[in-house]
Amino acid sequence: GNASSAHAGAAKDCYLLFIQLGASIGHEGGYNNDALSNNNMVNPSVFMGLPLSPHALQVYGKLQRFCDARVFPSESVHVAELAALKDAGRAWLEVPPIVETLKAEAKALGLWNLFLTKVTLPNGVTYGETLTNVEYALMCELMGRCVTLAPEVFNCAAPDTGNMEILSRFGTSEQQRRWLVPLCEGKIRSCFAMTERYVASSDATNVCTQVERCDDGYVINGDKWYISGAGDPRCQLIIVMGKIKSTEILSPFRQQSMILVPIDTPGVSLKRPMHVFGYDDAPHGHLEVSFRNVKVPLTSVLLGDGRGFEIAQARLGPGRIHHCMRAIGMAERCMELMVMQLVEQVEDDICAARLLTLHAAHEMDTKGNKAAAQAIAMIKIVAPNMAIKVCDRAVQIHGAAGVSQDFVLAYYLAALRTLRLADGPDEVHMRTIAKAEFVKSHL
Repeated sequence: GNASSAHAGAAKDCYLLFIQLGASIGHEGGYNNDALSNNNMVNPSVFMGLPLSPHALQVYGKLQRFCDARVFPSESVHVAELAALKDAGRAWLEVPPIVETLKAEAKALGLWNLFLTKVTLPNGVTYGETLTNVEYALMCELMGRCVTLAPEVFNCAAPDTGNMEILSRFGTSEQQRRWLVPLCEGKIRSCFAMTERYVASSDATNVCTQVERCDDGYVINGDKWYISGAGDPRCQLIIVMGKIKSTEILSPFRQQSMILVPIDTPGVSLKRPMHVFGYDDAPHGHLEVSFRNVKVPLTSVLLGDGRGFEIAQARLGPGRIHHCMRAIGMAERCMELMVMQLVEQVEDDICAARLLTLHAAHEMDTKGNKAAAQAIAMIKIVAPNMAIKVCDRAVQIHGAAGVSQDFVLAYYLAALRTLRLADGPDEVHMRTIAKAEFVKSHL
């Protein structure tokens, strides 16, 4: 309420009344047979004033109803199946059955590859959706409410999303036939090998893994770590970012190549799974991977020799929108858990981060990824930090339960803290913002 109003003192009582009402609805409502009805749809274009097409609204509504009816209630099933596989010693060998069950249902509904701009592949099938960055960003927020399950259910999970985008944009017909088609079908998974232990590899110019071109192929030698998705039993492709071994003097930005490496290629060794705040994230995992005299054909290079840095920049822009909006969805989930405990509202911080992220998405839609670089850097700092703050408050409100396995809060806190490092640490994005400001000031 207005603090200067004569009735300002009543604002708190009204606020608590709404919280109690919301909590009672949450406890009593649950998920019912009407979850798929159109009446339950929240129209984001109404409360945010964003330009969503009729098609996007239709997709959003269908996504929301499917999440309410099938995905969100399956979160506990997913957790139980993961625990059972771990107890049986098969956590790295199998995927929880509920994942493939929900994937089949989502695919049948057309809720599939929502992130991907429509593309017709060599098999004659068209994949993807006609959604803007803003429109898909709102759907990412919805998926973020169940981040351990929802993105994969709709074939919209990283690192596959970024890999599929660059294969769609830069892959040859043969590369698309072999790798992109099964990825779009959800039959295989992939990983992206860039991070290295002993260099600041958020800057791609620092990578040390060597790629040597010979007469009949490329030979790769080096070590990577925290390679997300490499542990998945369905992972068949590694996109390796390596440095060209050459006697020529090359620009720092033309020394890297991206090479498509089948995961079963001789010389590829999957080593220990790295933990993230104690979580191993099996079966997806974040593995150490070594490459020892790994040889692949000349047709394995993506776009061409020395084009790796260029491809990486194209890959990361949309991915950061996705990460940030999922983080906002996680923050919304945390806030709702806090509301159940009757605590003060944190919606302002979430709204600010959401609007900033959607502004960046709109900049990408209207001006292009390069012109939106500063806005993208801003959201990659703001959204994860905001979500960490909200999640930490939710943990505190829940007491011991907040760090237990009974709630998603501890996992969210670990995942969100990691997000401040993933896709470039905060410091890299601060540097991007500062550079842009210097350019604007003509200093």
